[in-house]
Amino acid sequence: MNMYKTTQLIGVYAFVVLMLIGCGGGPDVKALPPMPDTKTLLQSAALGADDVIEVRVYQEKELSGLYRVGADGTISYPLIGVVKVSGLTPTELTTTLTGLLKADYLRNPQISVFVKEFNSKKVFVLGEVRKPGTFRYEDRMTIVQAVTLAGGLKSLAAKDRLILTRVVDGDEQKFVVPFKEISQGISKNVLLRPGDIVFVPESWL
Repeated sequence: MNMYKTTQLIGVYAFVVLMLIGCGGGPDVKALPPMPDTKTLLQSAALGADDVIEVRVYQEKELSGLYRVGADGTISYPLIGVVKVSGLTPTELTTTLTGLLKADYLRNPQISVFVKEFNSKKVFVLGEVRKPGTFRYEDRMTIVQAVTLAGGLKSLAAKDRLILTRVVDGDEQKFVVPFKEISQGISKNVLLRPGDIVFVPESWL
């Protein structure tokens, strides 16, 4: 290889390095970690108005059923009456109902609470999509579903580097998602969780 070609290659390499450094000056971007199962996430998320839960009490059909959280954050539960559930996780609500039933009605109630619809939870899709906005979170919702609800990507969207913002252990973190590879079946789809923000930047080219 002659000196001229070597100099050209060095120049190209230096330009790429500078571009990468320049693009890395924004928020700290990390690779997506392994995501917990959606059911696990739902059990750790606080309930809110319009959510639908299923309460199961072992060998007590009259106390088992579906309940929709009212606008005031409560449900009307047999024997007990009005129970405040907004702000509680399903696990915390299980503990609350167990204590209330055990106090006056059942000796050893065995209760399970499951989320059927998380209508109070939202995801946000912004940037280079046709209909940016807020969308209701659905069980096992993926980033492809969210972008589809937002009308799909615009022509100038950076398909290979969508930014997913998520609160993890109280800290806001940002992840790069290779949406183009996901849509082509090359990379695994990404499950969203309530409160996620999907931002579609404009392509550099």
